[in-house]
Amino acid sequence: MYMETTIRLNQATKTELDQFKQYKSESYDELVRKLIYLAKMCEKKPKLSQQTIIEIREARERIKKGEFYTEEEAKKILGL
Repeated sequence: MYMETTIRLNQATKTELDQFKQYKSESYDELVRKLIYLAKMCEKKPKLSQQTIIEIREARERIKKGEFYTEEEAKKILGL
């Protein structure tokens, strides 16, 4: 069962969270879940996590620049 709740954030914290969004309509729930995942990865595999963080950062920059394939484009390229 999905239950919503409200949390209080300092405005500066909200601003920082907004900078991590990959797309405008990304929910804070999605964003917090990604951050939790990354934090757990850093604890379990620190070296891998550093590389993962770099790759995520690079991917986010490519997405912001519009350098990505849509699902339909990827299917066409893969012959699906």
